[in-house]
Amino acid sequence: MAKASGFKLDLAIRGMEELTGTFVVKRDGELIEVDRCGDLPDDFDHLIRFEPTIPEEPHSINDHEEMSKWTGYLQKLVEKENK
Repeated sequence: MAKASGFKLDLAIRGMEELTGTFVVKRDGELIEVDRCGDLPDDFDHLIRFEPTIPEEPHSINDHEEMSKWTGYLQKLVEKENK
């Protein structure tokens, strides 16, 4: 099995690969929308939308632990912007 590399590996390590919601990036003037963070391209110019799916209430402790990671995920994507 081939090893993941670059950004995809980083996503998998941080648990972001399976995060669902609405995610939009702009690459070469084109908007790309995906419903799973792991499907975002490795290379993009701007992050336009980062909207993870919020678990239904009542939230469990695990839900809160996962949601507490979202700010870090957002920051990682902003760091990946090319422009």
